[in-house]
Amino acid sequence: MFEKIEQLKKELDALRPLPPAAVKNLDEVYRVEWTYHSNAIEGNTLTLLETKLVLEEGLTIGGKKLREHFEVINHAEAIHYVKDIVDQSVELSEHVVKSIHQLVLRNIDDEHAGRYRTINVGISGSKYTPPHFAAIPEKMEEFIRYYRQNKDLLHPVELAARMHFQLVHIHPFVDGNGRTARLLMNFILMGKGYPPAIVKAETEMRKRYYEALEEASVAQNLDPFIQLMVDCVEESLRRYLAAVR
Repeated sequence: MFEKIEQLKKELDALRPLPPAAVKNLDEVYRVEWTYHSNAIEGNTLTLLETKLVLEEGLTIGGKKLREHFEVINHAEAIHYVKDIVDQSVELSEHVVKSIHQLVLRNIDDEHAGRYRTINVGISGSKYTPPHFAAIPEKMEEFIRYYRQNKDLLHPVELAARMHFQLVHIHPFVDGNGRTARLLMNFILMGKGYPPAIVKAETEMRKRYYEALEEASVAQNLDPFIQLMVDCVEESLRRYLAAVR
């Protein structure tokens, strides 16, 4: 499963240090695309171009909700935070998870931003029911403990995929769990020297993404989900190689 991305990662590492101009351009492209796709998966209706205009020109798009603009701005700021703590070699903790979530929901739902839910929730379209809210603190302690026990044992892409799934499975927040999980996944990948992986919002990819999450949640089979993340990482590695060669 990991053979191809291992080879691509070696090719990218052989080119380090990467050209600063190419890295700057890639960062700008990925900031827009990562923000657009992660929000679109959750129902944000801003297009890729509109997302770019909001981020780079500070424009307000007519006919679009204020919340959708905040979702774009917030996600870009969360990316900046993730890159910053990666550069500082900050260890994954509950504080990191809550900080990412607080940025995702800032000015949208400040009451719940960065706070574990205190109500029970369901997931629309899923047969899976998240744990009772009273179990969240213990589940999140287990979540961090699992990471620390496996961070040097599992392949980085498998680890990132499993942590992504586990956060969505616990569903610790009232809203913003998916965006937080994808940011967290890339925090782990970037910490291991991989480029960020983007789960595309196009119909087929979104369908595959949700079907893989459902398979993992209901049948406890994570293989399709891990394979999906491997495919996303491979695409990013190829794009980075094409840009810096």
